[in-house]
Amino acid sequence: MAKRRDMIIGAVILFAFAGFVFFTVVALMGFGEQGAFEFPALGDRIAIVEVDGPIYSSKNVVRQIKKYTDDGSIPAILLRVDSPGGGVAASQEIYSQLLRAREEGKVIVVSMGTVAASGGLYISMAADTIVANPGTLTGSIGVILQYQTIGELADKIGIKTQVIKSGALKDAGSPWRDATPEDVTHLQAVIDDTYQQFVNVIAEGRGMDVLDVLPLADGRIFTGRQALEANLVDVIGDMDDALDIAAGMVGLDTPPKTVMEVPRRQTTFWDLLGRLAFGVIPNFTPEGFTGPQLLFLYR
Repeated sequence: MAKRRDMIIGAVILFAFAGFVFFTVVALMGFGEQGAFEFPALGDRIAIVEVDGPIYSSKNVVRQIKKYTDDGSIPAILLRVDSPGGGVAASQEIYSQLLRAREEGKVIVVSMGTVAASGGLYISMAADTIVANPGTLTGSIGVILQYQTIGELADKIGIKTQVIKSGALKDAGSPWRDATPEDVTHLQAVIDDTYQQFVNVIAEGRGMDVLDVLPLADGRIFTGRQALEANLVDVIGDMDDALDIAAGMVGLDTPPKTVMEVPRRQTTFWDLLGRLAFGVIPNFTPEGFTGPQLLFLYR
């Protein structure tokens, strides 16, 4: 009798230990890059990627999209966009990565939040379906480049800048002098080319003729309902509606299982300062003073 009791106790202890090891391994597997935690779920899941705030860097969002593209248990990605836009190149990198995900067979659904304008709209053009709230602010199709000139202030406090350059336009956009007519012509040509890229992306993403996009592309904003009438979005709804739409497109039950990275790294003072400065002073980034920048940004 005692022997049988000891065997039962031993089996219970062994089972408990095996369970502890199993859940420890599962938990450790849930930690992804940069300390993100994901608890693995059984079956297919929909990944949620957030673009929140000004787009001053594409690195983290692109990394997440790549990760979920390579994950065979994830047939769809829901991109939650709550952003006024930001840098042209950063927006283009996110857009391109979303297109690659679609090429790999992933379904992309965008859920627009409070604001999904300019660069936020640009990246949304890579989606199979765009869902906007009726009061979402979107649109702002266009490009802006602005910078401050401090030459007069420098003169008043006795600061002089000596510039030795290889061509007349090498320092176009310098804060130390006013723009010349040649500067304005040159920079306007850069703006026009980038603007045409934006218009072409809208036309391709929405299946529209470029000539039909141009009347919408004067920088104006739209509510979600107006954007639906203008064919810039597909559906009026919230994030739950977008998840259900994504689930239906890939044949999953609703509500679907989801997975979303939760960065463990805390936002620092310098992160907040960089985001604030990027939205107010476009030639300042966390990496330092870089001169004028092309922006897909709603102000």
